[in-house]
Amino acid sequence: MMMLGTVSWLFSPAIPGFGGSAIAAPAAAVTAGLPDFAELVERTGPAVVNIRTTEKMKAGPATPSNDDQEMQEFFRRYFGIPIPPQRPDRTPRNKKQPPPLEEEVPRGVGSGFILSADGYVMTNAHVVDGADEVYVKLTDKREFKAKIIGADKRTDVALVKIEGSSLPRLTIGDSNKIRVGEWVIAIGSPFDLDNTVTAGIISAKARDTGDYLPLIQTDVAVNPGNSGGPLINMRGEVIGINSQIYSRSGGYMGISFAIPIDEAIRVSEQLKASGKVTRGRIGVQIGEVTKDVAESLGMAKAQGALVQRVEPGSPAEKGGLQAGDIILKYNGIAIERLSDLPRLVGNTKPGTRASLTIWRKGASRELALLITEMESEKVAQKEDKKAKPDAVANALGLVVSDLTAAQKKELKVGSGVMVEAAEGAAARAGLRAGDLILQFNNTEVKDAKEFNALVGKAEPKKTVVLLVRRGDSSQFVPLRPNSQ
Repeated sequence: MMMLGTVSWLFSPAIPGFGGSAIAAPAAAVTAGLPDFAELVERTGPAVVNIRTTEKMKAGPATPSNDDQEMQEFFRRYFGIPIPPQRPDRTPRNKKQPPPLEEEVPRGVGSGFILSADGYVMTNAHVVDGADEVYVKLTDKREFKAKIIGADKRTDVALVKIEGSSLPRLTIGDSNKIRVGEWVIAIGSPFDLDNTVTAGIISAKARDTGDYLPLIQTDVAVNPGNSGGPLINMRGEVIGINSQIYSRSGGYMGISFAIPIDEAIRVSEQLKASGKVTRGRIGVQIGEVTKDVAESLGMAKAQGALVQRVEPGSPAEKGGLQAGDIILKYNGIAIERLSDLPRLVGNTKPGTRASLTIWRKGASRELALLITEMESEKVAQKEDKKAKPDAVANALGLVVSDLTAAQKKELKVGSGVMVEAAEGAAARAGLRAGDLILQFNNTEVKDAKEFNALVGKAEPKKTVVLLVRRGDSSQFVPLRPNSQ
C-alpha cells in the first residue's frame, strides 16, 4: 500500500529566475567512519520552513469543543459515567441579524524550503491543496502569510511566495549523480514538530511509483508533516523532496520516497512563469510488454510501451500509430520501461514534432507526430456480447464470429473477429464474450475461418499471442493451444 506521507522540494544554487546567495555547502564530515550531521544541520536548517494552512468556515451554532469531548470520553472510560453534554444555545436570533461571519480553522501542517532570497518557497501540492490561507514559519519564529504561485498535482509540487529579503536558501544538487548507499538527511515538521532532523541512506534510485517522476527510495524516517521538506546530501545540497511513504499503518515503516530535484526544478520553473505546468500528449493508452509477448512477436527483448488504445483525432492517430504497436524509441531515446514514455512525452513542448520508432508485425518502422497539450482522458466504454451456446470452441478455447460491415464501421476497424464465448485457456487468460481479436502473433486476422485455421496450425504447447481489444483498449494476450 502506498501512502502519501511527506514530499519535499529543494531549490537554490544558480537557478534561472531565483536570485540571492545560497547557503554555503559544507564538506562532508566523517568521524570514526560515521558521518557527523551537526554542521550540516546548522547550515541548512534555517532554510527549511514549517507550513500551516487554514480554511474559512462559517461560524455555526455552538458545539462542544475538542477539550469538552475529550473530557467526556475520560469520564466515560475511567469512571463509567457520562457527564451531561453542553446544552445548545437556544437564544432566539433576530431575523434581521447579519449572517454568521467566517472564521479561519486549521486545515493541515507540512514542510517546505526556501528557494530564493526574495521568498519563493517549495512544498507539496497536497500540503496547500484546498487551503484558503497559507502561513510560512521560519526557524527564527518569524511567520509570513504566503501566496500560492501554482501547484501541480501530477508531480505533487507547489510553489508559494512570501514577502522577504536576504532570506536563507538551500543549494540545489544533481539528483542524477546520487548513489545507492549515500548518506542523506531529511528536515521537516513531522507531527508539527518544527525542524526535526532524521538521517539514513539512499536505498534505490528511479522507483516507478509515479506516472511522471522516478522517485528516490530512502530509509530516512519520514512521517505526516514532513511533506514538502528537503532531502539533503552530505554536501548540503538538496537532491529530492520527501513525498511518499510505504505504510500499512499510516506511519513510517522503513521506506520513504523523494521526488528528484532536477524533475522538481523543471516543474517549479513553469509554475513561476505561468502558474501551471504544460505537458505534451500523443493520445494513447499504453501497457507493459512482457517477455512472452516480446518472444512471440519476434522481439530481441521485452522493452518498449504497448499501445493499447489510440484516441480518435489524437496526434497518435493522425501520425499513423495503431493499437498493437510497440513504441521502442521516442526522439531517439530507448523506452526501456513503460514509465519512460509518459515522462518523455510530458516533457515535450506542445506544438513540436517528435519521432517514434515502433514495432509492428515483426518489423520496426518510423513515425512522426505533432505533440499537443495534455488534456483529460476520455473514459473507455466496455462492450459485452452473449455467447452462442451451440458453437464449438477451437484449441484456444475460443468461439469467434465475423464482423459485419456495420460493426466494422462502428468499431473503426478493417478486420478482426468477435469473441462469442471463451473457455479453457482463453477464459483463464481473461478473455470474454465481446472482445475483439485483431492479430494472431504478427498476422492480421481477417475473419473467423482464417483465425480458426491459424489456431489449428499452431504448435501445441507453444505460446501464441493475440492482440485483443476490449472497449477502446487493446492488449497482447499470450496463450498456449490445448493448455490445461
